[in-house]
Amino acid sequence: MKINTTKKLVLRSTQLAGVASLLFSCAEKEKKVYASTAEIPAIREMTAELTSPPHVPTPVGKRKAKKLIVDMEILELESEMTNGVRYVYWTFGGTVPGSFIRTRVGDEVEFRLKNHPDNKLPHNIDLHAVTGPGGGAESSFVAPGREKVFSFKTLNPGLYVYHCATAPVGMHIANGMYGLILVEPEGGLPRVDKEYYIMQGDFYTKGANGERGLQPFDMQKAVNEHADYVVFNGSVGALTGDNAITANVGETVRLFVGNGGPNLVSSFHVIGEIFDKVYVEGGDLINENIQTTLIPAGGAAIVEFKVDVPGTLILVDHSIFRAFNKGALGMLKVEGEENKKIYSGELREGIYLPEGPGIQTMPSTDETPESEIPAKTMAEKMEFGKATFMQTCFACHLGEGQGIPEAFPPLQIRII
Repeated sequence: MKINTTKKLVLRSTQLAGVASLLFSCAEKEKKVYASTAEIPAIREMTAELTSPPHVPTPVGKRKAKKLIVDMEILELESEMTNGVRYVYWTFGGTVPGSFIRTRVGDEVEFRLKNHPDNKLPHNIDLHAVTGPGGGAESSFVAPGREKVFSFKTLNPGLYVYHCATAPVGMHIANGMYGLILVEPEGGLPRVDKEYYIMQGDFYTKGANGERGLQPFDMQKAVNEHADYVVFNGSVGALTGDNAITANVGETVRLFVGNGGPNLVSSFHVIGEIFDKVYVEGGDLINENIQTTLIPAGGAAIVEFKVDVPGTLILVDHSIFRAFNKGALGMLKVEGEENKKIYSGELREGIYLPEGPGIQTMPSTDETPESEIPAKTMAEKMEFGKATFMQTCFACHLGEGQGIPEAFPPLQIRII
């Protein structure tokens, strides 16, 4: 029997309209009207934003406590410690330090720890923010190619270290297995313009500082606490040159500073700044107007300051040979207008001869004071010149005039 096409189309459209009406009616029955936005149920679960250093996740602000999913992968990988020096790092998230974790008080954190199948060793994680056996280490021991899941409640606000606690614990930490977890108070931390993540660590290699090639870990040096490198964010120069952190004049800067150790205490200092606030050891106690703050191995601090003048501020461990000779040096590059009232720069160069209040003059180049014995040979000139260099120039330019990368340039030496 042949069905009229027009009639067929009308029938189908009528059926579709009926179905749509039925669905709409069901939807209306399910629809709930809320008197205010406060009654709308909050999202109870969210995935944590994890960031690589020197970056940090978005502040928690005034959000409510939630179930927070932290998904982290352990990676063993080879990378560069400094020019020509390679090292096999063990990492949380592929970086040293590991990924920054940002939470708030009252969060229920579900931690999913994965050990990449290409890794050679089992690992785990001990978070100092955890109240429980091993800080989570007992529940997270994970072999390559496996995953462990555990949960904990964030009870105390503060900035906390996490690290691997698999035996030998010192070796796992020394190879880069550490990072920071921030537990913000209810309502969040006060707003600032810039936030950065910096973590110090000491490294121990078979070869001496600067010896090229792939360098294995040296257990005896680590036991003796004889570090070849002391660095920020895993390598020499990780925070210098193009990798420097930045700010603009007038901005407030907050640094989340940790010390993974495994051995050395950090004397953290920013050359050319004074910390307006220091959250001592990452806790509630706030100290003000601080020049240098001590950060123990396995500890942290939050430092805040306003940048008032442009220029490059140097971040250092003020155990100063570590900065200029072992790598604990970074840069904060500040741009903006100068303020001569705060810092004038060089005003003039004068002459200083400690001979009393009389007018001083520079000694003539064609007259030799009786007290000065002139060099008679090229060897003596070289000897006298070396003595002068070691007295005035060595501290910045080092013994061979090679300078310090990203801080003091090498000298162009010309013998005449």
